[in-house]
Amino acid sequence: MASGLLRSKAGMAIRNVARFQGHAPQCTTYAAARLMSSTAPLQSESTEVRGFKGHDMLAPFTAGWQTTDLHPLVIEKSEDLAKEILEIFTARKMGKVFFTNSGSEANDSQVKLVWYYNNALGRPNKKKFIARETEEEFSTRLANNLENLILKEGPDTIAAFIAEPVMGAGGVIPPPKTYFEKIAAFIAEPVMGAGGVIPPPKTYFEKIQAVVKKYDILFIADEVITAFGRLGTMFGCDKYKIQPDLVSIAKLVGNECNNQTMSEREIPSHVSAISPKFQEGIRTFSGSPIIGEIRGTGLILGTEFADNKSPNDPFPPEWGVGAIFGLECEKRGMLIRVAGDNTMMSPPLVMTPDEVDELVSIYGDALKSTEEKVAELKSKRTQ
Repeated sequence: MASGLLRSKAGMAIRNVARFQGHAPQCTTYAAARLMSSTAPLQSESTEVRGFKGHDMLAPFTAGWQTTDLHPLVIEKSEDLAKEILEIFTARKMGKVFFTNSGSEANDSQVKLVWYYNNALGRPNKKKFIARETEEEFSTRLANNLENLILKEGPDTIAAFIAEPVMGAGGVIPPPKTYFEKIAAFIAEPVMGAGGVIPPPKTYFEKIQAVVKKYDILFIADEVITAFGRLGTMFGCDKYKIQPDLVSIAKLVGNECNNQTMSEREIPSHVSAISPKFQEGIRTFSGSPIIGEIRGTGLILGTEFADNKSPNDPFPPEWGVGAIFGLECEKRGMLIRVAGDNTMMSPPLVMTPDEVDELVSIYGDALKSTEEKVAELKSKRTQ
């Protein structure tokens, strides 16, 4: 599921909400359970006449939002959900919700909406989108460089750097001012996910927002991973004081069972309470000779493997140290995401303290076995 928010600016601006990665809750009612199901019943078990296409399953909510059906129930549920989304997103007042079929389609729609917005304002050349290197492969090196530039040179330089870096004898040379007239939007995850779980430097978003505002560049927050409690706040924007022009979220907006569970279980508060145990438990292994860095926040964490604990001294790619660790975790009943020698963990939002202890124990055992295998590989290399 996906959705989008539209906001007023010079007559009209656009805000989109559409992606999320999370844990399927237990539904407490029959109706909610039906909304979680992908199979329609043959007939309604209710005497109330409010079915959709011969059954009491709201099919578009499971098969996708884009539909040519104008059934009153589709319209009613869509309006109710849109209103709820607008109410829970408080980082900045949003105006509209735009539903799409998936998170990726939501971000695709963001591009089209921003282009349409600028065309409507008579700015057809304002079409470029900028991000932090490739948004899914954002490196620690770039994060550090951005922070250094912000602290030493100020927000104007950071804008030049993220837009079009030109290296000269004196450092970063800002591009011509006319360059910014072509930039339509800046898109960023509050915490980089697939790139290795990289939280932003402390003042990063504060400075970035000053820059995009100065050059009339829209800010798009990609909350696919960070929305709905993952960081201990309802949205990542809340945690980092981001006031975006557009937002993308997904998955958890899909049905009333999830939304009801978020409220009843106070998921953000639960994550805020249990995440220190999770983060601190895993970080006890940061002294490992094969770990370069452990980083994360809330219930998302990444481990970067490196030789001699230095990001500048990676292991030979053919060793596949990250894959070795991932396999050792899997042998012990835990699945993690592996991307080269970076691994990522996003455990269920409703995990218990005992489950955290089990996760940390498996991590430690898998790490020990990985250390032994790396030692063997090193031994063979020196023979």
